[in-house]
Amino acid sequence: MNDAARDEKFHHVPGFCRDCLTDAAETARRCVACGSPRLVRHPALASLTLAHIDCDAFYATVAKRDNPDIADKPVVIGGGKRGVVSAACYIARTYGVRSAMPMFKALALCPHAVVVKPDMAQYVRVGREVRQRMMALTPLVEPLSIDEAFLDLSGTERVHGAIPAKVLARFASQVERDIGITVSVGLSVNKFLAKIASDLDKPRGFAVLGQDDARELLADKPVGFIYGVGPASQEKLIARGFRLIGDLQRTDETEMMKQFGGEGRRLWQLSRGIDERKVVPDRGAKTISNETTFEDDIRDLVTLERILWRLCERVSSRLKGGSLAGSTITLKLKTADFRQRTRSQSISSATQLAHRIFAVAREMLAREIDGTAFRLIGAGVSALKPAGEAADEDLLDRRTADAERAMDDVRRKFGNTAVIRGIAYQGPAKTGQ
Repeated sequence: MNDAARDEKFHHVPGFCRDCLTDAAETARRCVACGSPRLVRHPALASLTLAHIDCDAFYATVAKRDNPDIADKPVVIGGGKRGVVSAACYIARTYGVRSAMPMFKALALCPHAVVVKPDMAQYVRVGREVRQRMMALTPLVEPLSIDEAFLDLSGTERVHGAIPAKVLARFASQVERDIGITVSVGLSVNKFLAKIASDLDKPRGFAVLGQDDARELLADKPVGFIYGVGPASQEKLIARGFRLIGDLQRTDETEMMKQFGGEGRRLWQLSRGIDERKVVPDRGAKTISNETTFEDDIRDLVTLERILWRLCERVSSRLKGGSLAGSTITLKLKTADFRQRTRSQSISSATQLAHRIFAVAREMLAREIDGTAFRLIGAGVSALKPAGEAADEDLLDRRTADAERAMDDVRRKFGNTAVIRGIAYQGPAKTGQ
């Protein structure tokens, strides 16, 4: 069913205005109260409670919010000709720019794009603001990343005095008004369909997808549209005659299980929009990391460890911002010929301090210095837990911990370059890094 047919199907269904929440008559094209054309309609609107909320082009939207001069320009988040695109605004996307695309290719497609370096600390702060507002709606919030989450609003209608659909529309308006970014909402009966719905009407979208809509909507999508079906799995399915989701729908469940075991049952269910997963509120982040790609390949330890220190500071800042600590330190390196090296080491007690993260990562880095030229370096911390339950050695090293937090406060007020620790200082000469 195309968009026009779908709109016509629901045109005679009662709904409400997304902007002022006034109920809309069956045949109204605009809100009778505020004149807005943004009306939400669906036969199951009053009964649906599971939502997926996704911030629109999050990194780029935050950059535009913080710099109104680029609000109407194509914006690409990334850095360096050899780096990759972290995010692209919707204007840049019209030129074909996409996330994970090499920067040189993005700039070839959109040479007048404004390139903004990522500011993870700022993204974390804004993401936390949005998350706090989600938690005010329901305790059942399952974060998927810094800018998206599943919410289950079952049983909240009496608390909020409105059906979940209206509560979510009000939430989207308040985030836009108070935080200055936009979100898209997908409302449905389960996670799989809610995630699909949130992509149907971006940006500033609000889409409703009922169980009865699922089969027809999914039928003409490629099998890779199903979450968990990567390129290898997709090729395997195509080789057995399953190119579209509709091919899965026409196959008996028993036959799918004969061919693919338990995965066959999962595919059979999802092809019909059946998803039994619950919203798990304590999922949280599994890893906090930061990486950078160099303009020119680097071989020597001194230069690499200086860059590594900056990355460890950024990871530390995000850990502190999230009140987290971790006990597994990971070093990531990518050689000039694109071969990746990943090294991890566990420590005795979890930490959120940059100097402890760096000490472990630097030891791993030193062992990799063998004349190889590297094009990328990254640092990360995993095995995360709330900071209050960990960081024994952080407490023992009180002087260093207090110094780090003082530097963090100064940077928040005056910028990241306001305080530079000795190892990160490069002097006045340009290094190209």
